[in-house]
Amino acid sequence: MDTPQLNTYKQGILYTAGSYFLWGILPLYWKMVENVSAEEILAHRVFWSFLFMIGLLTFNKEWKNIKVASKRIIQKPMLLLSLVLSSLLISLNWFVYIWSVNNGHIIETSLGYYINPLISVILGMIFFKERLNLWQKLSFVVAAIGVVLMTLHYGKFPWVALTLALSFGLYGLTKKMTKLSSSVGLTFETMVVTPIAGYYLVMMEISGKLEFFSFDLSTTLLLVGAGIVTAVPLLLFASGAQRIPLFMVGVLQYIAPTITLIIGVILFNEPFTNIEVITFSFIWCALLLFTLSNSKYFRKVEVKLTRKNSIGM
Repeated sequence: MDTPQLNTYKQGILYTAGSYFLWGILPLYWKMVENVSAEEILAHRVFWSFLFMIGLLTFNKEWKNIKVASKRIIQKPMLLLSLVLSSLLISLNWFVYIWSVNNGHIIETSLGYYINPLISVILGMIFFKERLNLWQKLSFVVAAIGVVLMTLHYGKFPWVALTLALSFGLYGLTKKMTKLSSSVGLTFETMVVTPIAGYYLVMMEISGKLEFFSFDLSTTLLLVGAGIVTAVPLLLFASGAQRIPLFMVGVLQYIAPTITLIIGVILFNEPFTNIEVITFSFIWCALLLFTLSNSKYFRKVEVKLTRKNSIGM
């Protein structure tokens, strides 16, 4: 690897790791506005994200890209449908995440984002006919055992974790279909739901229930800043992922849920009982299997096992 390639690789690592680090500490941000309802936080997140992206596109002189994307959307109704669907999915993901963080479910959010890569692969199998090797199939079985154990222990479905994993996995699927750049995609996605967010905020103000400006100045600024903390990690990720191999992106993505798990246990004293230890152990083993599934050693072992089975038959 020559010097320019090495510098590009280092930049990719830095940007991608930085995006996952910011996503990992995001619960700290939402905790600072936990006195505001999750619905209003979501509305502000959508509204200010859209305004931030408008300003960023203007600053970077990217309106030509918006015009080109707009023409594509007009010509292809399915692209518009995918865009609307992605907007609804990411809004659902944001709402569940904000609600769960501010209602004592930080650990379960980290579980959701540990499961997410496995969900994404299942969706790839269903929609793009992608095939799994032996170790990848085994990783799903191990992860499923962990989720079932948690469900049986608590007597309820871990809906927070699975809603986050499914909504973000499906969001990634729609993003693959729309094939828009990160900045253009986020602008359109927030534009679709901004009228809903704006209507909600106006109705809350009319009814006298809007909490914006009702608290101290810092809370107001934090709600406005929700747009920035939403857009910046996404833009960093888009820039970094283009510079490094996909497997490295896969390895780095575990930074975020790991940081979130530590925050939940250490800073907010959420219970991490034996059943959580067992569940996360199964998930971590599944992710380790999945990460190593395409390594040379694991492929060689799979070939040997396949040959033995064929001989045995």
